[in-house]
Amino acid sequence: MIEFQKPQLTDKPWVDELLRRADYRGCEYNFTNLFAWSDAYDQRIARVGDFLVTRLRGALGYSYIYPAGAGDITPVLSAMEADAAERGVPFRLVCLTQPQTQALDARFPGRFTFQADRDGFDYLYDIDRLADLGGKKLHAKRNHINRFVENNPSWVYEDITPETLPECLAMDKEWYRRSMVREGLAEERDLGDEGRALRLSMEHYHALGLEGGLIRVYGEVVAFTMGDLLSSDTYDVHFEKAYGELQGAYAMINREFARRVRQRHPQVRYLNREDDMGVEGLRKAKESYYPDLMVEKYSAALA
Repeated sequence: MIEFQKPQLTDKPWVDELLRRADYRGCEYNFTNLFAWSDAYDQRIARVGDFLVTRLRGALGYSYIYPAGAGDITPVLSAMEADAAERGVPFRLVCLTQPQTQALDARFPGRFTFQADRDGFDYLYDIDRLADLGGKKLHAKRNHINRFVENNPSWVYEDITPETLPECLAMDKEWYRRSMVREGLAEERDLGDEGRALRLSMEHYHALGLEGGLIRVYGEVVAFTMGDLLSSDTYDVHFEKAYGELQGAYAMINREFARRVRQRHPQVRYLNREDDMGVEGLRKAKESYYPDLMVEKYSAALA
């Protein structure tokens, strides 16, 4: 049986090295996501040879992520199948990309059935398009930003620092309170998995290697975002919050952070803004930026 463990900050160096070798663009292959969402999805990790193996609990039950590393992957997949058998659960992989489904089928012909998970597709955008907002398709985004600038002439963008992290946390609490009011909920609800993941990320912001930016209006934080490098040419945007009543606030923090990432990491070609979880409003918002690529995700189960 594979000895899985909950991701710890001390695991980051070896996990990052194996992820670097794999160089995948899917948001599952990122230490921050493994660490911050470990409780939400019961994510556990292990090293098998020169590969990172991840086990988690999602909508389909306990499943595995396609291994990340370098070398002969066949014995690693066989070890994962044996692990599932010893635990008495079906051997299932989730978040597979199309190349991974093809590789799996080539190694184990006809043994797996595959199913697309549209709600889990990642949205990737050319960083220059998000930083410059050129072209007719993004005309509406430029208009939103123009309204934001006109209505909030005191706005400034800043990098997030240890001193400003508490302000971002306070802004998130207020954002959540306002969302409860809009939904007509009289009692404050639990912050949920995203809230807990965000707070854990803030608590270990520098240890995780996160970067972020915020926007102030008259000195008050009204938007913030944070992310980190995902692969050799892709940057993962983990969290983004803005007061919805400020027209253009989301478009502005999106553009300004894209510009900052481009400046800091000239090798980055794409921003991965992760999936929409099947939420209609979120899907509409992500599609409104016209993604350049989608990291399509599939599940695989033994036939």
